[in-house]
Amino acid sequence: MELTLDKKWQERLEDELSQDYFKELWQFVTHAYDTSTIYPPIDEVFTAFNLTPFNDVRVVILGQDPYHGENQAHGLSFSVKEGVTRPPSLRNMVKELEDDLDLLLLGENGNLTSWAQQGVFLLNTVLTVEAGKANSHSGKGWERFTDAVIRQLGEREEPIIFVLWGKQAQVKKRFINKNKHVILTAPHPSPLSSYRGFFGSKPYSSINNQLKSWGQAPINWEI
Repeated sequence: MELTLDKKWQERLEDELSQDYFKELWQFVTHAYDTSTIYPPIDEVFTAFNLTPFNDVRVVILGQDPYHGENQAHGLSFSVKEGVTRPPSLRNMVKELEDDLDLLLLGENGNLTSWAQQGVFLLNTVLTVEAGKANSHSGKGWERFTDAVIRQLGEREEPIIFVLWGKQAQVKKRFINKNKHVILTAPHPSPLSSYRGFFGSKPYSSINNQLKSWGQAPINWEI
């Protein structure tokens, strides 16, 4: 199966895509799609890259692996397709968003495409998963690939705000040049850890204040 990856990202990641480990990873993924139910759909694996090209990235929100329920994952971390009930982590993100920016977001929409279109790169550390089996594609090579993605962004001259929720995301700090970029950390928004400091961390206003200080337009976080 052909990689449906934005051309600018392909150029940036050319060396990575040509390495043996990635060829083996893609062979594994292709076989998995042929023989099992895998999420997101194959043509949505690289949605984050295609909606937010390299030069357009202003904010990175790093997730873990895709949702493993039917019709949930569509290639953006934490996001679900329209008509799908918000999963627990996303519900907590929305609750913090409402408290942080004094918003009231009615309904159940959890599609974060509008964020991605404004330069919020919604990346998971692992990009595929087998139906009903969380973390089933971890350790297959995706982590190495997304390390390379973060490294590319972390070396970029134009500043980026990296939002790292939870220990798994915070491991990627080592790839980010702290003299060029801003790193925001907090516990993960999952129900297990959200009350340990995610609630009240005010990430959305912090991001917008930082963007404004750089002379950039703030993100419209309403969904």
